[in-house]
Order: sequence, then structure tokens, then C-alpha cells
Amino acid sequence: MKKLSILILLISAFAVFSCKKNGFGGSSGVSGIVSHHGKPIPDATIYIKFNAKDFPGEDLSVYDGKVYSNVNGYYEITNFYQGDYYLYAIGYDYAISAPYVVDGGLSVSLGSKERKDIDIPVGEE
Repeated sequence: MKKLSILILLISAFAVFSCKKNGFGGSSGVSGIVSHHGKPIPDATIYIKFNAKDFPGEDLSVYDGKVYSNVNGYYEITNFYQGDYYLYAIGYDYAISAPYVVDGGLSVSLGSKERKDIDIPVGEE
């Protein structure tokens, strides 16, 4: 019986440490355009929360990483492990008089080596 308990413990430890989920370093990815009313938002900041399906809130200190969109609003993250992520984008819409801060987010679930094209719509705060 003791050998069986040790075997179960070893198998459990192996399972926990061999399956890395959520985070950077994997081969899954997501890309798309940050846009407000169909117009790209240049230089937006996209905050990333690992292991999240729901909006983590506006406190940016709780996020695990960030990337930036280019001048065309395009962003790309190519090094996720499989798992659930929440992407929260913040930028400025310069097409509106007195540029407005726009923000918005969505959750994404990625499988191993999966790539998704997901645009992030943003709106006025």
C-alpha cells in the first residue's frame, strides 16, 4: 500500500510540473487590430492577464504583461502557452476632437500551438 501511495504521489507531481499552462514561452498566439468604431487605434497598450476569462478590472498592476499595437492598430503575441487569457486594450482616438481615451477587452482561450486572429473593440470610458 505504501508503494502505491508513493507511486500516486510521483505521478501527481509529474503531471503538475510537466504541464505548463498560461504564460509566455509557448507556441500559441493571438493577433488582430485594436479599433474604435472600425477605425484602428495606433500605439494602444494591450494588457494581458493569465488564467482569466473575466475582466480583471482597471487596476493595471494585476496584469501579467503588456504589448503595444503598431501605428495601424495591429498587435501580435506569438509566445503564449495554451490556456485562458484576458486582453485589455487602452488607447486614444485622435479622430475625435479632444482625443478620448478608449478601452475595452475580451477573453481568449488558446490550445497548444493554436493561432487566433482576434480584433479588440474599444469604446469611450
